[in-house]
Amino acid sequence: MNNFISFQIHGGADHGGGIAEGVSGLLAFFEELPNHDPEGIFSILLPGISSMDNIHPLLVHFPLAFLSTFFVLDVVGTLAKKQHWRNVASWLLYFGTVAAVFTVIAGFIAAGSVAHGEEVHEIMERHEHFGVSVLSLAILLSAWRLKSGGVIQGGANSFFLILAGLLCGLMMLGADLGGLMVYKYGVAVKAAQVSDADVHEHQHDHDHDHDHDEHEHEHVHQPE
Repeated sequence: MNNFISFQIHGGADHGGGIAEGVSGLLAFFEELPNHDPEGIFSILLPGISSMDNIHPLLVHFPLAFLSTFFVLDVVGTLAKKQHWRNVASWLLYFGTVAAVFTVIAGFIAAGSVAHGEEVHEIMERHEHFGVSVLSLAILLSAWRLKSGGVIQGGANSFFLILAGLLCGLMMLGADLGGLMVYKYGVAVKAAQVSDADVHEHQHDHDHDHDHDEHEHEHVHQPE
C-alpha cells in the first residue's frame, strides 16, 4: 500500500509524474509568465480563445444554456404551481436574451470574416435566420414577462410557453447548422495534421499504460 501511495504522489514509469511533479510544473509555469508581454500572457493562459478568428463560438454557449434552462424551469414551475421557480426562470430568460444579442452580433461579424464556399454560405444564411429568429422571440418573451411583472396565468401563459418551446426548437436547429459548418466543412477550424505513425504510437502508449495500471492494481490488492 505504501508503494502505491508513493507511486501516486511522485509518479513513475510511463505515467509522466505524479502530484509532486504536477505542482512543480505549475509553479514553473507561473514563474515563467512575467517574462512575456501582456499579449503573450493572454495566449499562454487562454490558448483556445487567443487562437480563435472570432468569439462567436465562445458566446453561443451562453444563450443555449440560459434559454433552454429557462424553458424547462418555467414549464416545471407552471405544472408544480411554484411561482418562485418561474421568477428564477424569468431571470434566466433575461440573461439569455442579453447573451443572444452579443452572440448574434458576433455571428454577423464572423460571417464576414471567415473564408467559406457557396455551399457553406447557404448553410450560414439559414444559421443566421435561425439566430435572428431566436433573438426576436427572446426579446418578445422578455418584454412580455417584464410588462406582466413576471406573472402570466391561464391561456396567456400557455401561449407564452408555446412560444418559448418554439424558441428552443429554433435554437436547436440553428445550433445543428453551426455544428454542420464546423464539423463537416471545417469553417474557421485549423485542423491538426496527424500521421498514421502518430496514431499508432499514441495507441501503443495507451495500451501499455492500461496494462501497467492493471499490473499495479493486482500488485496492491494481492492478498497477504
